[in-house]
Amino acid sequence: MPYSAEISRSNPTCFLFLLDQSKSMLGPIGGGSSKTKADAVAESLNRLLYTLVLRCVWGQNVLDRFHVGVLGYGRQVAPALGGTLAGRELVPISELARGPLRVEQHVHRVDDGRGGQVEQVVKMPVWFDPVGDGKTPMCQCLEYAAQVVSRFLLEHPACYPPLVINLSDGEATDGDPEAAARHLRDLASEDGEVLLFNVHISSCADRAIEFPAEEVGLPDAYARRLFRMSSRLPPPMRKAARQAGLTVTTQSRGFAFNADLAAVVRFLDIGTQVDFKNFR
Repeated sequence: MPYSAEISRSNPTCFLFLLDQSKSMLGPIGGGSSKTKADAVAESLNRLLYTLVLRCVWGQNVLDRFHVGVLGYGRQVAPALGGTLAGRELVPISELARGPLRVEQHVHRVDDGRGGQVEQVVKMPVWFDPVGDGKTPMCQCLEYAAQVVSRFLLEHPACYPPLVINLSDGEATDGDPEAAARHLRDLASEDGEVLLFNVHISSCADRAIEFPAEEVGLPDAYARRLFRMSSRLPPPMRKAARQAGLTVTTQSRGFAFNADLAAVVRFLDIGTQVDFKNFR
């Protein structure tokens, strides 16, 4: 069965995030939020990276079941992690855990169990800050991602297939990205083809669409292109989406349109689900 390889320190998998860091990401995110698209994506991805770290905690150690990378594309295409991890394309999850830029304190209001609420202070690592500058060289970033993933597959040929998630607010400015996306999806481990998911971060007021099974009904040519670029959800992720209350089929793809902040977090959480029976 594809997408069933054990994930362990001896056979890790790879998560690679591609972040649109063009100037247009400084515009507001849809859904009525006051946050910019760059703010929303940075907050969501920092939260997800922390979730990935927590999934690999065993006692006092962080086990290197995952290798993680973030590539930004805007004024340049380059690794986006900062601090001690600057310039690194992929890092073992234990190194990621040790190398945030800083740790912030966030205050959340939670149920006190007696019908009221109390403030709870939560420490949150931050690995990178919002960026918005330059154009949108998506084709170049997808080609770079294919090189990074290819090198990982050479070292880990039997791994659970790598997952690449592209977060962008619009049109590539360096050509048609479909060919580069197809080449990336054609890469494979012994357990299945590389997964490429796309999140279209929009400022418009159109309704949010998550994991569609066809491009009919998507609002514009850019959304339809990103849909075609996206992989179909493998069985473990379809199961996670259904558990989250979403309707998916065998044709549903890893694509979301007009995702507000909450939808971005939910999309990324589902996109990084792996079958825990294979988790060692």
